[in-house]
Amino acid sequence: AGWFRRLMHKPKPSSVESLKSSHSASSSPSSSSSAKSSSSSSTSLATSSISLSPVSAADISASDSPRWDKSYDVCICHSEGDVELVEELVSYLEGQPESFRCFLQLRDAVAGSAVVTALCDAVQNSHCWVMLITPSFLEDPWCRYQMHQALAEAPMANGRTIPVLKDVDRKDYPRELRNIYYIYMALKEKSFRQIRDTVMHYLQELCRSSTKRME
Repeated sequence: AGWFRRLMHKPKPSSVESLKSSHSASSSPSSSSSAKSSSSSSTSLATSSISLSPVSAADISASDSPRWDKSYDVCICHSEGDVELVEELVSYLEGQPESFRCFLQLRDAVAGSAVVTALCDAVQNSHCWVMLITPSFLEDPWCRYQMHQALAEAPMANGRTIPVLKDVDRKDYPRELRNIYYIYMALKEKSFRQIRDTVMHYLQELCRSSTKRME
């Protein structure tokens, strides 16, 4: 009884990592959220604040930063029907002070290379993967393939896979991603900022972990 009372009075953590820890006791992030209602309680990142660690942008961009171990900071997985929105997102991320390096298939894939090879290389050589899940994404087998490659690369929800829902009902959220919190894109500018913060948070934690190993 004593340990239970202490547990009930323990202060709640506020970081994204605490959200992931608490999720292990639930079956799905969508079970307590409603993507269609911005006023309801939601477990998506659309209603969650991200606590950035004190690692500075200068540390992330330092010459010895583990950020440079991969060719890209972000790989954008999307359908052809969403190219215009994705180009806006890439422009936003690359225009940030950190100059995030984005892989955009139509722009960065090498001419003459096999599609499967290009997709796999992009996933393996990126720190984070943004999945822009729209009705077109759900119908595109290549999007599904790229999503599965990302999950195979990092099956645990450690911040690398970033699902972003747009015009998709909560019930249609891919089952493969049900153990990962998502961002619901209602306001474009706010969602872009959340994506930026999530990528930043992952890179900060990457630098923090690398520093601890060196010590």
